[in-house]
Amino acid sequence: MKQRTPNLLIVDDELHVRESLGHWFSEDGYEVSTASSGKEALAILGRQHFDVVITDIKMPGMDGIELQRHIHETDPDVAVLVITAYASVSTAVQALKEGAYDYMVKPFDPEELSRVVEKACEKIRLAEENVALKQQIVSAAPKFVIGKSREMQRVMELVESVAATDATVLVRGESGTGKELVARLIHTHSPRAFGPLVAVNCGALPEGLLESELFGHEKGSFTGAAGQRKGKLELADGGTLFLDEIGEIPAKVQVELLRALEDHKITRVGGTQEIKIDFRVICATNRNLEEAVREGTFREDLYYRINVFEIDIPPLRERPEDILLIAEHFLTKFSSAMGRRVTGLSPSARVLMLKYQWPGNVREHTNTIERALVVCREEEIEPQHLPILTRSTSQDGGDPDDLSMQAIERSHILRVLKLNEFNVTHTAKALEIDRVTLYNKMRKYKIERPTG
Repeated sequence: MKQRTPNLLIVDDELHVRESLGHWFSEDGYEVSTASSGKEALAILGRQHFDVVITDIKMPGMDGIELQRHIHETDPDVAVLVITAYASVSTAVQALKEGAYDYMVKPFDPEELSRVVEKACEKIRLAEENVALKQQIVSAAPKFVIGKSREMQRVMELVESVAATDATVLVRGESGTGKELVARLIHTHSPRAFGPLVAVNCGALPEGLLESELFGHEKGSFTGAAGQRKGKLELADGGTLFLDEIGEIPAKVQVELLRALEDHKITRVGGTQEIKIDFRVICATNRNLEEAVREGTFREDLYYRINVFEIDIPPLRERPEDILLIAEHFLTKFSSAMGRRVTGLSPSARVLMLKYQWPGNVREHTNTIERALVVCREEEIEPQHLPILTRSTSQDGGDPDDLSMQAIERSHILRVLKLNEFNVTHTAKALEIDRVTLYNKMRKYKIERPTG
C-alpha cells in the first residue's frame, strides 16, 4: 500500500508560532495548513480532511478544548495534539480524557513535537492499512452458497443467524455438498472474520498424528518430535477452528477434544503447561452421529457439545432448480480462467444435467463442468462433453433428450433400486412409498429385476 503524505493543521492565534511550526513540518515533508482561530479551523476542516490538528489551548473566542470537542464530533479519527502553558496542564489532561491524542507544554522542543506527530501519523497509517486489509479479506471471501432453491435459501438464513454469535455449529450433509464453504461463510461473516480460520480433516490422520495435529507437541515427546510445535487449536486462537469429518475422531482424542471445547485450554503432547486459547468451533460430518452414539463409537457428551446449532445441507438431487444455476456459475468461472469462449449449455446438455442424480453433489458437478470445458471446442457444451452423465442415463435405459416427469421418475426409481440391490422393501422405504405402489410403477415403466 503506497503511503500518502500526512496532512497537518496548525491552529494558534500567534502568527510567529503558526509560521515557525508550519515551516518546521513542511521541511519534514508534511502537507501543512494554518488557522488563526478555532472558528477558522472549523471552516478549513469542513473543506478538507486532516490527519493531525495541533492547537493551542488558550485562544480568543473558541479555545483549543472546545475546538477539539467539535473535531471529534465530526471526525473522531483526527489526532488532536494540544499545546498548553505549564499553568494549565490540568486543562490539557481534561482534553486527553475527552479524546485528545497528546499534549505538549510550552516551551516545547520542536524535535519532541515532531516525534509525537510522527507517532500519531504512524498510528493513523496502520489503522488505514488495517481497514484496507479487512476490505480485501471481505471482498475475497465467499459471499453466498450458490442456489436459489428454498432449501439453500434456508441454509443462508441459518448462516446469517448464527454467524454473529460464537455458538458452536454442526454442519451436516453428504460428501461434496459444500460443508466447508458454509463453514467459511459463517467465519467470514462473524466478528472473528479477521482472525484465522484453521481447518482440520479429522478423517485423514491416524490417532497419534491427529492428537499432535490438534494439540501440538513438545520437543522429544515422541520419536521424530525434533522441536516444539503448535497445534491447530493454538493456531486458531482469536479465530475459528473447522473440524471436518468430526465423526472420524478416535475415542481417546474425543475425550481430549471435549475437555478443550469446554475449558478452552489445551496441553501439548508431552507437555505439562495448560495453554488458554480463544476460538470458535465449526464441525462438519456426513455420518449419522446419533447412530454412532448408539453404537458407542462417538461420545454422547461430545455430540451434545458440538451440536449446539445445526445446519443441514441438502444433496443436489433434492434441489434440481439449483443444478443449471451452479453450472452457469462455474461455466463462467472456468471459461474465464481457461480463456475459452463457451457461451453455455446446449438444450440437450441441460436435459442431461437435470436427469443425472449427482451422487457426488456440488463437488462432482464442478469437476464435470471443468472437464467439459477442457474437451469442448464448440460454443456450447454438448452431451458428448459429459460422458459420465451420458453413460449413467443410458445405463438407466432412458433417453437423454426426454425430460418428462415420467422419464425422470423412472430414472430415479431405477437408481434407488440399484442402490438397494433391487430389494423392494428397502427401496419402497427409501422412496417413501408402499411396496404395492412401487410394484405398480415398476410394471408401468417396464423395470425388471436383473436375472442371474
